[in-house]
Amino acid sequence: MVEVGNKSYEAPLGSYCWGKNGQSTCVDTVGPKELLKGKEPIKVKPGEKIILEMNDEPQPNQVQVLQISENDEVEVSVKDNRFSAPLQEGVYYYSYGVWWMD
Repeated sequence: MVEVGNKSYEAPLGSYCWGKNGQSTCVDTVGPKELLKGKEPIKVKPGEKIILEMNDEPQPNQVQVLQISENDEVEVSVKDNRFSAPLQEGVYYYSYGVWWMD
C-alpha cells in the first residue's frame, strides 16, 4: 500500500522471487511504467511525504526505492518507510524493492 495524505492506495505487485534450500523461484512481470499503464496516477504535492506500507511479517530488512521519470532513474532515500515527492512537477514512477536477508 502507498499512503499519501490520509488516503491509501493499493500498489500492484511486480516481479518477485523466493527461495528455499538453495533453490529460488521467480515470477517476472513488466516494469513499473508498463505495470501502471492505463491506471490513474496518484496526485501528490511537491515535497509531500509518501508512506510505503507492507503488512508482511517479518518486515524486510533491506529496501530500495527507485524514482523513474521520462529520462532518468535515481535511488530515493527512504527512512521509516517514508520518502518525499520531488519538488519539480511531473509524472514519476516508483519501483519498491524489498529483501529478507536472513
